[in-house]
Amino acid sequence: LKQQKKEKNIMKNNTALINLLFPTQGASTYIKNILLILFGTILLAISSKIQVPFWPVPMTMQTFIVFLIGMTYGWRLSFFTLLAYLVEGALGLPVFAKGGGLMYLTGPTAGYLYGMLGAATLMGFLSEKGYSQSYFKCFITLILGSIVIFAFGVGYLGSIIGYDKALSAGLMPFVPSEFFKIALALVLIPSFTKFLHK
Repeated sequence: LKQQKKEKNIMKNNTALINLLFPTQGASTYIKNILLILFGTILLAISSKIQVPFWPVPMTMQTFIVFLIGMTYGWRLSFFTLLAYLVEGALGLPVFAKGGGLMYLTGPTAGYLYGMLGAATLMGFLSEKGYSQSYFKCFITLILGSIVIFAFGVGYLGSIIGYDKALSAGLMPFVPSEFFKIALALVLIPSFTKFLHK
């Protein structure tokens, strides 16, 4: 009975959604994490290549996938998933929007890639603190994640082409689609979290 109570408390305190959905212990946890990292990198690669019609410019769903990973994986697994994605791209695997290779990690859009790593880690940290359970806290977390992505992306792009051009080309056209993706994630994540905590 004591052991059951202990396990129940461990699960209650472990607020990473993925661990509530797929509870594991011991060696099976490592296998699960490796599979989740691979699954996450596949989703990131696919989402980077599919363009969805939107105004004023077409959008990909990649930052939406970053939102989902960050809010469900927890900070450690989110960090290693995004890191694995960047390593895959650096090794030449065609996981980025237009291919792969080290040039993508130093080119004009490299800041967005590093921003996704930072954003997923931050959102994972906050989700473990319970920020995925409340619509308001989830909204704040998603906004912060988006700010991190564009701060890195526009900041690095601006150092190459100038900040006025970076804002007009690398931020403003994507604001409407970013709010759409935040709204979509906001509909899904807290509802799913509450369902799992029942």
